Parts: sequence; structure tokens; C-alpha cells
Amino acid sequence: MNDVAVVGFAQAPCVRRTHGTTNGVEMLVPIFAEVFEQTGLTKADIGFWCSGSSDYLAGRAFSFIAAVDAIGAFPPIHESHVEMDAAWALYEAWLKIRMGEVDTALVYGFGKASAGELRRVLSLQLDPYVMAPLWPDSIGIAGLQARLGMDAGLWSEKDLAEVAARSRRDATSNPFAQLGGDAEAARLLEEPLVADPLRAHDIAPVTDGAAVMVLASVERARDIVERPAVITGIEHRIDSPALGARDLTRSPSTEQAGLALGARDVEIAELHAPFTHQELILRDALGLGDSVRINPSGGALTGNPMFSAGLTRIGEAARQILAGNASRTLGHATSGPALQQNLVAVLERG
Repeated sequence: MNDVAVVGFAQAPCVRRTHGTTNGVEMLVPIFAEVFEQTGLTKADIGFWCSGSSDYLAGRAFSFIAAVDAIGAFPPIHESHVEMDAAWALYEAWLKIRMGEVDTALVYGFGKASAGELRRVLSLQLDPYVMAPLWPDSIGIAGLQARLGMDAGLWSEKDLAEVAARSRRDATSNPFAQLGGDAEAARLLEEPLVADPLRAHDIAPVTDGAAVMVLASVERARDIVERPAVITGIEHRIDSPALGARDLTRSPSTEQAGLALGARDVEIAELHAPFTHQELILRDALGLGDSVRINPSGGALTGNPMFSAGLTRIGEAARQILAGNASRTLGHATSGPALQQNLVAVLERG
């Protein structure tokens, strides 16, 4: 099977609200142009296109078809779509290249969370018999998860504040970023609670946004970039959707994926943790030590665009290799309530 590498990545600015349409065209056109400039490729060079988004969130059927307007009507394209984060569209495109059907692919994800009542929408992914009728939102569920870990002595409010402060310090170019450090962590602990024990800094700002990634077979990738980021392994595992049927302070699916990939031995890890305590859960599940740099981009805590945040984590991990900053990195994406589904990718310099 063909090995697959990331050769280009770009993302739109994470903003609280955009005046664009729910099909994402206005966000996608500039970042398509950016990755084509990075790689020297054109639309005609892409063998397969795959997107991740949500028609349910957009509020209309086949919004992903309308997004194809960003690609253009000619030349004709080979296109597919997943109704979830574009990290899973990456998985489909990865398989296409692995099987030898194409030697290049472009993956993109987009979402306009500001278009509707996001917390209510996300409640509908819960168990329809027990949980969904109670209408618990994602922040309330995360608060329960954080409280369980705190009561078990696994982390403290100070631990969570330190995660937030570091994320804000690293994401200096992000509109939500602020200076971090011990003083910042202490200041954050004085903020009011939002969903006990979580404060505003513990919760990712849900944003409108989009991301795009270009993949190629390793043979083709070496002609495109100097240091392709080869995807040496990718695993997707699922835990029970029934919140009462699993230990919410652990992530067995992430642990299993990490063990299958040998994820401990990486230099940088980009973790899709929409809440501060979830970063701690993921670090433990993957066995990441203190020598591993976590979320140098700032992570989802400084901008969490629906349906592209997971792809962005893998893209940021690839970017570290493309830039020559690391030789082995990890990207992680999650979906569902309380880290229910998890996808882990390990990348190495080609």
C-alpha cells in the first residue's frame, strides 16, 4: 500500500461570528488558494476531494454540495463527504491514497456554529431514551466529567487553570489569546464559575471556521515539499455513548489507539481537548510525558471551530514537521460527548 503524507495545510481565522453563509464558501476560497500556493498544485492536480461538515447544524439539506462552489465547476471532481469533523474525512482520503486509487487528495472541513443554538443541537447526539430528553448540553456534561476527576483527586482547579494559561500563552496570534504564566493562572482562578467546577477559561470558545489539508502519496509528496509529514499510523476507536456505562475520567478509546500507534515517543502532540480537564485525560491516555510539548498552536481552547477543529489539530502537528521543527508528532481529534470517539494520527518526517 502507498504511504501517505501531508504536504499542505491552512485554516481560516477562528471568529465568534462570520457574516458568511452556512455552506462555508466564503471561508474556504481563501484557504484553498493558500494551500495551492504552498504546494504549487492546481485544482486539476487533485485526485480526490473529501469534506466534513454538518447539514443538521447548517439547517439545510446538502449544504456540503453548496460548498463545492468553492472548488469550481470545472474540471469535474471526484468528491465525498462525512457528516462529522473533517479529521474523519482525512481518514477516508488517506484510504483512497493507500489503496492506490489516487495519488493526491484535498480534505476540508467547515462549520458556522453561530448560525443556530449549538448547545441544543449537540444535545441531540446523546442517547435518545435516557439522556437526550433531559437536554444536558456539552458544557454541563463536561462539568460533570471535571467534577468526577476532581473528587477522585486526579486534578485540581489549579491544574486546569495552568492548562488554560499555557494554551493562551502559546497562541499569541490567536484573537482569544492572552499572556500566560503563573500569574495568569492565579488570575484565572478568581473568575466566576460557569458550570461547576469549570470557568470560562476551561471551555473552548466555539467559533466559526474552516481548515483544508492536502495529502499525497510519499512518492508524489517528495516532488511537492522538502519535508513531507508522513502519516505512519492512524487509528479511530469508540467508547460507549451511554455516559453511565463508562468511567468519564478515562478515555479507553484514546489509550487503545495510542498503544496501537506507539504514540508515547513523539516530540509534539496536538490534542483536540475542548475543555482543560480533557487535555489531562488525553495526556494520561496517550502516556505523554513532560518532555512532549502539548498544543504549541494553543489548541482548541483558543478556538474550536465545529467540524474542522479535529482536522486542524492534525494539520498543526503536520505543520511542525513541514517547518522542520520536529521529526515525529501526533494529532488527535474527538467527537461525541465527553471524549466518546477519538482518532489519533502519528506523523513522521519523510
